[in-house]
Amino acid sequence: MNKEVNQGATPEFEFGIYTLGDIVPDCHTGQKISPKQRLDEVIAAAKLADEAGLDVFGVGEHHRLDFVISSVPVVLAAISQVSRRIKLTSATTVLSTIDPVRVFEDFATLDLLSDGRAEIMSGRGAFVESFPLFGYELEDYHRLFEENIQLLLELNQHEVMNWSGSFRSALKNAEIAPRPLQHKLPLWIGVGGSPESAEKAGTLGTGMAIAILNGDPRPFQALAETYRRAGLEAGHSAEALKIAITSHGYIAKTPQQALDEYYPYYCNYRNSISPKPGQEYRVTRSDFAAAAAPDNTLAVGSPEQIIEKILYQYELFGHNRFMTQLDIGGLPFSKVAAAIELLATEVAPVVRREIAARTGRTSIPQ
Repeated sequence: MNKEVNQGATPEFEFGIYTLGDIVPDCHTGQKISPKQRLDEVIAAAKLADEAGLDVFGVGEHHRLDFVISSVPVVLAAISQVSRRIKLTSATTVLSTIDPVRVFEDFATLDLLSDGRAEIMSGRGAFVESFPLFGYELEDYHRLFEENIQLLLELNQHEVMNWSGSFRSALKNAEIAPRPLQHKLPLWIGVGGSPESAEKAGTLGTGMAIAILNGDPRPFQALAETYRRAGLEAGHSAEALKIAITSHGYIAKTPQQALDEYYPYYCNYRNSISPKPGQEYRVTRSDFAAAAAPDNTLAVGSPEQIIEKILYQYELFGHNRFMTQLDIGGLPFSKVAAAIELLATEVAPVVRREIAARTGRTSIPQ
């Protein structure tokens, strides 16, 4: 990607997709693809998203045999070499159980390799397998995150660090290398439903990504309000306080096609991948259709329906970015690719035009 592309104007409202790289048996055939094929398809999806004109591609971190992505920066580095302009982010980095120095150095390296396209989305994570794996105690769940996010912010600011905390060795005139191509790496905090997390993100001045996987999005308005209020009170500008909405989704040419194709894979994913093993997820077709209604969160439908849903949510949150997880439960890559094309070519242009008309602006400085 050339400097003109990277340093120019960027759309006010961004579109992205993300994947966790789950590997589960196909709900129709019972067959499970190999980790190699799954990673190849993740990279192919990112390349297609970049070529189609989407803005962001994210990959999430898990440490289980039913997920293929445990080393997020490695996967994003591979994607950086087959893409040109799309931003590359974690979705999320489980910051409680990883050394922030290593996180920063890995993503700074990614930023250099990608010509300035790296971002970090950090969070506590819904899964806890990384705690025993890396020798951390669950009782320190919150304290680890608080310390590590503060350290990560400092690392983003300073080339040489002096620092001490409770969970890692002290830094004494430590040189933090390499430095990213961007002046600073964009940092986001992933939030579920916690007002405290929203307030923390606002106070720190990071972006905030709200995961709304099902149900009515209106209760999450309070998180956006808390985030912006805390950010402004801490002295951050309104322009710096960015919100992303993330959800499951699928797009097909017609509403019925979208519901018919996605329903079995959605149920398969929810039943196969759970933070609580043995917790069965049951949903009827009528309940599933209701969850995809315009005033609910599940982003499943025709392009026209997805446009309506995103604009409805924009009225609630005034957010800057919409990201959806398409490739769940063994959904075939051909269907993922078709949905990416529809999101990029039929949904994104309409939403961007409508939001630009409402705000009177078409772009903001990067």
